[in-house]
Amino acid sequence: MALTVTDPQPVSRAGEILTPEALAFIEELHQRFAATRAELLKARVVKREQVARTGKLDFLAETADVRSGDWKVAPAPAALQDRRVEMTGPASPAKMAINALNSGAKVWLADLEDASTPTWHNVIDSILNLRDAARGTLSYTSPEGKEYTLRTDAPLAVVVARPRGWHMDERHLLADGEPTAGALVDFGLHFFHVAEQLLRNGQGPYYYLPKMESHLEARLWNEVFVFAQDYLGLPQRSIRATVLIETIPAAFEMDEILYELRDHASGLNAGRWDYLFSIIKYFRDAGPTFVLPDRASVAMTAPFMRAYTELLVKTCHHRGAFAMGGMAAVIPNRREPEVTAQAFEKVRADKTREVTDGFDGSWVAHPDLVPVCQEVFDGVLGERPNQLDKQRPEVSVTADQLLDIASAGGQVTEAGLRLNLYVAVAYTAVWISGNGAVAIHNLMEDAATAEISRSQVWQQIRNGVVLADTGNTVTRELVARILAEETERLRTEAGDEAFEKYYQPASNLIADICLSEEYTDFLTTPAYDLVG
Repeated sequence: MALTVTDPQPVSRAGEILTPEALAFIEELHQRFAATRAELLKARVVKREQVARTGKLDFLAETADVRSGDWKVAPAPAALQDRRVEMTGPASPAKMAINALNSGAKVWLADLEDASTPTWHNVIDSILNLRDAARGTLSYTSPEGKEYTLRTDAPLAVVVARPRGWHMDERHLLADGEPTAGALVDFGLHFFHVAEQLLRNGQGPYYYLPKMESHLEARLWNEVFVFAQDYLGLPQRSIRATVLIETIPAAFEMDEILYELRDHASGLNAGRWDYLFSIIKYFRDAGPTFVLPDRASVAMTAPFMRAYTELLVKTCHHRGAFAMGGMAAVIPNRREPEVTAQAFEKVRADKTREVTDGFDGSWVAHPDLVPVCQEVFDGVLGERPNQLDKQRPEVSVTADQLLDIASAGGQVTEAGLRLNLYVAVAYTAVWISGNGAVAIHNLMEDAATAEISRSQVWQQIRNGVVLADTGNTVTRELVARILAEETERLRTEAGDEAFEKYYQPASNLIADICLSEEYTDFLTTPAYDLVG
């Protein structure tokens, strides 16, 4: 087998990352694990089809002994004991990486997944930035001459990198002419270049693992970790991984996922936006009881979301793992004090609910929100690094409670439909331009929220939903008309050049996947074909 780099636009300093030794490591990962990854992706399809026929999911009978067993995950290393505030954002460009490291957050989720378009430049530049950050040499000078450097007056955020999910290919690195797994490329390049330095720094190679749907997928990651540590001669348990519970089948396998990764597990995260996307995707053709209301009206206080988060906290603390809260999508606007005040209020309420429930920390998407989240968690934790000792014996969650989508309440409106189409096109346009995170109407949108938006539209067409504010039925014709109107609106906002290059192709793609008879599992898969 031979690895081939297909690099349409050479990336500065790529030779520092794509060394023969690093590529040999990626080749080993591919040879050992690609076939199992392919089998697990096929298993996803089979299980989804089974669920579609019954409209039911349940806890696994075959793993009941794991759920009832007396076991815990490996104790967290010192660098990950306190995670009360985690800043999220892409690792490229360098300016954003530096701002995240300097933000005052305890942890930076360095994102190579939902907040990053996987252009070859972004992949390589992210690894370069993370390697330079580990060495303490990361810096950036803007075209205007402004210098950005790592702070020395306070601790930097501990880096937890998020590689792509198992489903994403990497078409710029081919194995015998076939794309490699984006997850293995992201993990492999980062681990190879950064792991030893991080251990010398008193930290380690820490990861967030996204989009998993079963404990067998977690088992594969564990096998990757064991091999990778042996390959570089590093001690087992050097790696620590936090798993995002952001798919509905994974919500039924929290114990099992932690068990499979128990020597490397650090915790679970309530990935709320992808979780909603997964519910829509999984039950898209299971009838009207699974149709969610307008995205903006689905609150974390809805009973089915409370069941999910309370089960997560209980499971984590029972197993000695951290329970990490989700993303508050609202962001401040320094030019609009009223918007900023509202953002602070919403984030404070969101984080208060989480810390009261027992979460050990939570996410923010903007440096200005770090102090707000810190204040809320400080108020409960005080000098304690976490609240792993807060057990939730009173929590007992059933399968029916996790699947009680009707408990969300709310309505489907034309205003919500319009917003979904606007966000789906606007975000996809920015994504194919090379930027995976964008502020839209004072909300930080990433791939997860765009996935919800376009999936809701498909589901509403499928179920012939009647809009509460107009009385119109959602049909392909109605969606096509509103999409055209929202696309024209974006033309006036974006300008003709950007519109023709990015927004029109994005609108065409959203039309294709929303109006198709067949559902597209991931928006980013066909969108990847539009990226250079």
